[in-house]
Amino acid sequence: MARDAGCGPLIIEVPGGPLDADTRERLMHPLVGGVILFERNYRSKRQLADLCREIHSLKDAPLLICVDHEGGRVQRFRSGFTVIPPMGSLGRAWQVDAMAACREATRIGRVIGSELRAVGIDLSFAPVLDLDDGVSEIIGDRAFHADPKVVTMLARSLAQGLLLAGMACCGKHFPGHGHVAADSHLSLPVDRRGRRRILSRDAAPYGWLGDVLTAVMPAHVVYPKVDARPAGFSRVWLQEILRETLGFSGAIFSDDLNMAGAEVAGDLLARARAALAAGCDLLIVCGGPNAADQLLDKLSWRAPTAFQARLASLRGR
Repeated sequence: MARDAGCGPLIIEVPGGPLDADTRERLMHPLVGGVILFERNYRSKRQLADLCREIHSLKDAPLLICVDHEGGRVQRFRSGFTVIPPMGSLGRAWQVDAMAACREATRIGRVIGSELRAVGIDLSFAPVLDLDDGVSEIIGDRAFHADPKVVTMLARSLAQGLLLAGMACCGKHFPGHGHVAADSHLSLPVDRRGRRRILSRDAAPYGWLGDVLTAVMPAHVVYPKVDARPAGFSRVWLQEILRETLGFSGAIFSDDLNMAGAEVAGDLLARARAALAAGCDLLIVCGGPNAADQLLDKLSWRAPTAFQARLASLRGR
């Protein structure tokens, strides 16, 4: 397959260690736009840098290399990297000295971005913009605070640090995962609050941070008073509210389409089609090579007008 096969909407996994011939061919498929890395892909900084260099070399427009590296419970690489505290620690620090907490958030963002960019990673899926309502165990101290204004100020500071390090930022999980107990990795959470309440609290940071957010990731959560579909499959949430009402013009990532919260949309191909139809630009597909191949064999896709510009905005600066 030619090196200039182009980049598409799929963000897929790669096996640990060097790329084999099958993986290289898969990554060169025109539907693949990037990879998401996990702990198994890391043995040392030098090995990780070599892996990222090889991935970037496969296409003339380099594939996007992503990772979940928020800090706290969600930090994929630890040995050789600075241990990042959970974002909830910044919320507690805010209660003591708000300005000092913002400075620390900027410092942490710059550390995350600098260390990841040094090995060739383009994007960490951060910051978490969910509110810590004391309900969701899967969010918990991944969230900065329960107050949307505090979340906004700390997230803006963290994003500033990421941007200073040459890294874009991705707010998640739109419009908010913090008010439901269920874990969308394991089941489909349902948030029964009304649209006005969600927009005035949980989704408020997305409107206030529109000038710094490069990307947004919607939640696999249903808000039935707004739409019967989970946010990541909903044109109401992604087009009417996120794009039109809140004015967001950056890239939209789906959350992993292999999560249990996505199963309501059908099989993997149906989920991919539904996410694209709702307005997602990029689709995260974990579950190994078999999951990716299901979509590479069957998914039809035509790049929207803004797609390449949005993808380019996420690559390391």
